[in-house]
Parts: sequence; structure tokens; C-alpha cells
Amino acid sequence: MLKKSQYSPVNVKKILFITLSNIGDAILTTPTIQAIHLKYPNAVIDIVGDARSRIIFLHCPYMGKFYEKKKQSGWLGVIALLRILRRTNYDIAIDLRSDGLLYLIKAKFKIFKLLNKSTLSMHSVEKHFFSLKEIVKPTIPGLKIWLSKKEKMKANKLLKEFKNKKILALGLGANYDGKIWPTSSFLELANQLEKYFDLILLLGSKEDNKRSSVFIKNYSGAVIDCAGIYSILETTALLERSTFFVGNDSGLGHMASAVNTPSFTVFGIGEPWRYRPWGNKALWHQDSNNNIGAIPGSLVANVIIKQLKLD
Repeated sequence: MLKKSQYSPVNVKKILFITLSNIGDAILTTPTIQAIHLKYPNAVIDIVGDARSRIIFLHCPYMGKFYEKKKQSGWLGVIALLRILRRTNYDIAIDLRSDGLLYLIKAKFKIFKLLNKSTLSMHSVEKHFFSLKEIVKPTIPGLKIWLSKKEKMKANKLLKEFKNKKILALGLGANYDGKIWPTSSFLELANQLEKYFDLILLLGSKEDNKRSSVFIKNYSGAVIDCAGIYSILETTALLERSTFFVGNDSGLGHMASAVNTPSFTVFGIGEPWRYRPWGNKALWHQDSNNNIGAIPGSLVANVIIKQLKLD
């Protein structure tokens, strides 16, 4: 443990932050990096991540360098990365990934992630944040994705005709079938909410195109299909313009929370108490048997109507 004077804001100039890989997981580490920045506002924070998580920190104003950890490069890639990282003597190094890098990095003070065994009842945001308990205040900052004017302007251009209108964003897909709410349930939800919303945005990847086609064919209201067309940051800007988001257990729900857009996540398998979107505007539901197909669209619709006080 460092003496208090050693990790005071005056003495800390260089920090290394090792984040996670997946988009959603990386977003859940942003309260931790924000807490570090608030404690050490003049420090430069280098970040280690990978190609997927890199985009989340692209416009982070206090990031120094981003070092990409290429899993496909194996041990040769790890050695090459370590050679670069060891050129810097860090004041503080924080590892939320725990793949051994921290043991070989030069740093005065090293912070390891909390063990899973002791944090099974914690949300992932709390687990990451509480690893800093020795040096930061106990208030957890919100999630964050840093957007540039370019992404915001692109979203504004697409939604120009819907300025000051109510927009419902939907994420029809996920990376695993057991996490995907049936498109018919999304349609049931959309039909019940049609009179409350002026537009539906379909968000996601190219893999969601088939679901989008089915949705558009069977929905009579205004809809724009954005799946597979816009980047992660452009999609986040669209979520920022949305009134509400509904989706499966995927990165989109975390992206919505990061721009303070109210959301509802439909869970199938998984542990929502640990990995749900963070924040008091993020709602969720999981069937008692983890059967995502058993969750009716009407249940979600009624929650949204009540939450937004639409009736």
C-alpha cells in the first residue's frame, strides 16, 4: 500500500488502465476510469484493450495512448505489448481484466481486480469500482461513451424530420440465440406502443437484417432500419436522440445507459443482477425459468407506459 502522499493528485502523472474486451463489458468499466480521472485530473491515462473495446474510448479527452491487446497474436503479441508498456514507469496501474500483464508492468502502485468468488452478489460496475476503494471516494460515476460532433451531426441528419418527436429504439438481436426475444414479441410491443411513439429505430448489426425485414413487413408505423449501417458511436448518438430503448442482453442496452436514455432489457439466460445495464433508468425482466420467449410484449409495453407516464 502506498503512503497517502505518494498517490496524491500532485504526485500521480501517469496511469495505466487495463479494460475488458466486449463492448458492454468495456462500458461497465467507464465509471472506474472516470473516478480515476476525477481523483487525478492532471494525469494522463493510457488504456489497454482490444479492437472491440477501443471504439468506446476513441474520444476520451484524458486518454493518452491506447494499446491494443491482440488475442489472436498469442504469446508473441503479449510479449510485444509488454515491451512497449515497460518503457513507461507508471505511478498507478489498474487491471480489471486479470490476464497477468500487471505483474510485469512497471508501476509504483498496482490495483488488481476483485476476485469473482467474493463479488458474486455485486454488479459488475460495483466490482470494478470497489477495486479502487483505497484511493477514491465511494460515489460511483455514471456510465460514459464519448461522442464527437461528427457522430451527433450524423444522428441529427437522419432524424431531422423527427425533431422533438418520441422515438422508440429497438435492438432485435444478440450474440446468442438464448438471449434473443422473438421478433413477434417485439412486434407485439411495438403495436401496443404505436400511438405513443412517432418513430421506431431498429438498431444492431448486419446479422439482425433478417429480423429487421420481418419486423418492417409486419409493422404499420414509421420505422427506420439502421441495423448494420451505422458504427458503434453513430448508433450511440442515435440512442442519445431516442426517447426509450428496448433490447436483448447485448451492448446496445449499455450504450443507451451511457447516454442516459431510459431502457428495458429482456433477459433470457444470464445474471442480470451482475450484468444488466447500469443506472436508475435501466429496467429489466427475466422469466423465472430463463425462458425469454415466455415474456409477453404486453408486459414490457405496460412497464414503459407507466415509466414514461404516457397514459
